[in-house]
Amino acid sequence: MTIDTHPLDTVLAAARAFLGDRLSTNASIREQHSKGEDANPPVLPDAVAFVETTEEVSRLLALCNAHGVPVTPFGAGTSLEGHVVPVRRGISLDLSRMTAILEVNPEDMDCLVEPGVTRHQLNDHLRDQGLFFPVDPGSHCTLGGMAATRASGTNAVRYGTMREAVMGLEVVLADGRVIQTGGRTRKAANGYDLTRLFVGSEGTLGVVTKIRLRLQGIPEATTAAVCQFDSLAAAVETVIMTMQAGIPVARIELADADQMRASIAYSRLPYEPLPTLFLEFHGSPGSVREQAGAVEALASEMGGKGFAWAEDAETRNRLWKARHDAWWAANALWPGCRGITTDVCVPISKLAEAIVSAKEAAVAAEQNTCIVGHVGDGNFHCVILFPADDPEGLEKAWALDRRIVAQGLALGGTCSGEHGIGLGKREFLEQEHGPEVLAVMRGLKASLDPRGILNPGKLFLN
Repeated sequence: MTIDTHPLDTVLAAARAFLGDRLSTNASIREQHSKGEDANPPVLPDAVAFVETTEEVSRLLALCNAHGVPVTPFGAGTSLEGHVVPVRRGISLDLSRMTAILEVNPEDMDCLVEPGVTRHQLNDHLRDQGLFFPVDPGSHCTLGGMAATRASGTNAVRYGTMREAVMGLEVVLADGRVIQTGGRTRKAANGYDLTRLFVGSEGTLGVVTKIRLRLQGIPEATTAAVCQFDSLAAAVETVIMTMQAGIPVARIELADADQMRASIAYSRLPYEPLPTLFLEFHGSPGSVREQAGAVEALASEMGGKGFAWAEDAETRNRLWKARHDAWWAANALWPGCRGITTDVCVPISKLAEAIVSAKEAAVAAEQNTCIVGHVGDGNFHCVILFPADDPEGLEKAWALDRRIVAQGLALGGTCSGEHGIGLGKREFLEQEHGPEVLAVMRGLKASLDPRGILNPGKLFLN
């Protein structure tokens, strides 16, 4: 879509009437909204709109739709797939000021929040009520962004992803109409499941302005554990055995030897640079010890060593902070480099083959990589590092990414378990689903956003 000056100026003038100085054309603010945490080239939006209410979102979208001006939603800017890059300029719609926690219903274990609330803010608010929100991608992301990308994280093996956590939404459509989807009941059979349509739609079908979330009770007891292995295959086989045995782990995370080397340096962990599993168990004091003991026995069969339990909150928090800082640790291990990351997810029985082959491909390509993963649900990330000032290095990294994704798809997996498609994985969408499915997706997009103003350039190559 080409934007001429007149429609854009018309939209900016009209938007200033109700946004005032919250509509910014300041160069530094536009630069902050030109990119996420990915390796895609930044693009400056023409303006940034800091909205604070559903009504403002509705009025702005109606304006932009009438004049054909693109709108790219923006939350915390932590995307790894280019979701927030305004590739066709226009308006960057910043939702980070919509931070109200509107309802908490302890008896029904649900809440209603605005999209700018972060998971950290929500959990701080819930702590005194004995509840928590379990979806934990690791970054300081907003719940609106998490819903838009169908985010997941370290707790997904037990508590599920945003697909399971979101009960209902308020969504502003491209033409400014406001709709409500879902509700407070735990199940419903009453028409098309529009909530699931918008969860994971990456801002291409509508803008989420309220989210109703399912909550969980804070467990009576929590125990973390760490175990190290001499080989990557042995660590992954332990994961497979644990899941097949039905042990209800809350978290089971993998770091390969290179990632451990990075995390030891970055987070000062007292471990060896070996393939490592980080685990957490939730339940009663007796059940968590039983679960940890069962996993320890399985790990011992695979040569696991140094199985260490941690029940105190300080040690547990230090371990999980190190895991959440893995991306930054990997980037810091090779100064002057930056990274892209794969997001392959495969059936659990194929996990060892997928991870080992990914590492072998990296070694063969002479590419620096670190592997981490939410391996309890078959999802792993290969962080591929390349010199930041070397265009050929970036292309070499993308070539390895394509090889790892192709192997994952061949094993019955998906190109993205939790990061979404955005810009970075558009070429894989048709490989995975085929042209007929993409035609249906395009039809949905055309029906809800006929002028193509919502996050254009994402999901589809053309």
